[in-house]
Amino acid sequence: MTHPVDVHVGKRVRHRRWLIGMTQQQLAEQVGIKFQQIQKYETGANRVSASRLWDIADALDVPVSFFFDGLQGEEKQEDSKTLLPADLMGDKEALDLVRSYYAIPENQRRRLFELARVLSDVA
Repeated sequence: MTHPVDVHVGKRVRHRRWLIGMTQQQLAEQVGIKFQQIQKYETGANRVSASRLWDIADALDVPVSFFFDGLQGEEKQEDSKTLLPADLMGDKEALDLVRSYYAIPENQRRRLFELARVLSDVA
């Protein structure tokens, strides 16, 4: 039986890897393991040891704490007007949006952000 923390950490590995456009094979090569092991980590089937998590965090350019973010609030969190799913980064559409957003040049991205903020205030 998989432990919820292992599943959460695995999802965070997968989401970060996907967000930066890295394949399981590329991550496995950087960490020095087989890609099948990355698959098992990402599904929570296998636990990630502390030293391996350190290596994965280094390869994905995030602090180790990144993998535990959101662990306390697995239920839905209320955000002023709307309910956000606890696993927002598990939503493919949200990930596509974030990836596209960061592909926009910074000055245009700021303007888009302000537009989105204004539109959400009006809604």
